[in-house]
Amino acid sequence: MTQTAPSQATSGDEQAAAERPDAVTAVRAIADRARTASRRMARANRSWKDKALLEIADSLLAKRDLILRANRLDVEAGRENGTSAALLDRLSLSADRIGSLADALKNLAGQPDPVGTVMRGQTLPNGLRLRQVHVPMGVVAAIYEARPNVTVDIAGLALKSGNAVVLRGGSAAAQTNVALIGVIRDALDRVGLPADAVQSVDEYGREGANALMQARGRIDVLIPRGGRDLIQTVVNNAKVPVIETGEGNVHIFLDESANTEMAIDILLNAKTQRPSVCNTVETLLLHSNAHAAAEVLRALSEAGVRLHTDQRAAELLPEGAVATPATDEDWAQEYMDLDLAVGVVDSMDEALEHIRHWTTGHTEAIITNDLANAERFIAEIDSAAVIVNASTRFTDGGELGLGAEVGISTQKMHARGPMGLRELTTTKWIVQGEGQVRG
Repeated sequence: MTQTAPSQATSGDEQAAAERPDAVTAVRAIADRARTASRRMARANRSWKDKALLEIADSLLAKRDLILRANRLDVEAGRENGTSAALLDRLSLSADRIGSLADALKNLAGQPDPVGTVMRGQTLPNGLRLRQVHVPMGVVAAIYEARPNVTVDIAGLALKSGNAVVLRGGSAAAQTNVALIGVIRDALDRVGLPADAVQSVDEYGREGANALMQARGRIDVLIPRGGRDLIQTVVNNAKVPVIETGEGNVHIFLDESANTEMAIDILLNAKTQRPSVCNTVETLLLHSNAHAAAEVLRALSEAGVRLHTDQRAAELLPEGAVATPATDEDWAQEYMDLDLAVGVVDSMDEALEHIRHWTTGHTEAIITNDLANAERFIAEIDSAAVIVNASTRFTDGGELGLGAEVGISTQKMHARGPMGLRELTTTKWIVQGEGQVRG
């Protein structure tokens, strides 16, 4: 009997899809290659790792046009999809921002290598010599969204600390991340380090992200970086160890003794310099006797900040200023935009109570000319960063001298606050003897 040919031949795309491994299988293979690469990275000395960072930095500058073309595609797609202005700002790269990424890598190359540093050591009475030293984590994974700068920051920190990294950067920055990871892998190959020390699971989409969260035994630590929904999804669903980075419902308390000029400078910087990031201020608490309060609100309003005020704060607004009545949703909100919740309190006690109720544990600040109030604020606020008389924008790894940051941890185990090189290491006990046995 003669067989009839199929009415339509299988297309190349269909054949490729049929041959493509499922996300779980693919992510496991990626993680296994990362494990192999991590063993080589753990043996690399500082000069070798620094050479790689400098090569990546030079390559970012040399390939700047390629990266910017890819980024424009992502930004245009985001704009067409109705992405908010705040998210578009985080997504966007420029020549200056790429230059800053390269500078951060060069700065990172100049940082001390944490690997091998001794935390403590001693010789026991029986002659055993003990050392507890910093060693790489192994395979670090990161899930983040619409932040191509994070691709470079995390890769650089992972490499310097002797780790391999697996990235999930999200569909919004897909084209940019392909370009960035390609540049990084090529640079690693040129200096003789394994390109598989930096890999991505982006092509497998959400299934890839889910597989990454489930890859217990293959991924040593997973770091989510983004908004509340992303972070909570990872925390609630991951089977691998997670370092929780938190959203930034950041507060500034304007004490009654605060200097007006200083308060205006700090508030404008903390709210308007780059409102789309997690260390921008989201709630301003005004002491009812603060003489700087009205002028601060005037300056914020004139700078285009949309104020969400309680009734008492509304009474302090300058003539012509418009504000929206604040609700509980405002006190809990991480706006990441030119919006600010404003309330009036009658005492330090009331300010502390408000912050404790609504804080996400990221950063809180006080503007004051009273040393006792400053010391009390430092002692009683339980957040990853507490700031006195400075902008909350300083809660940043680069600004605090860490070279770069993986994220800002709001948990209390292992790492808290901006996470740099040391936070991507763990420790190992080394015990050396001469035949001792335990009695």
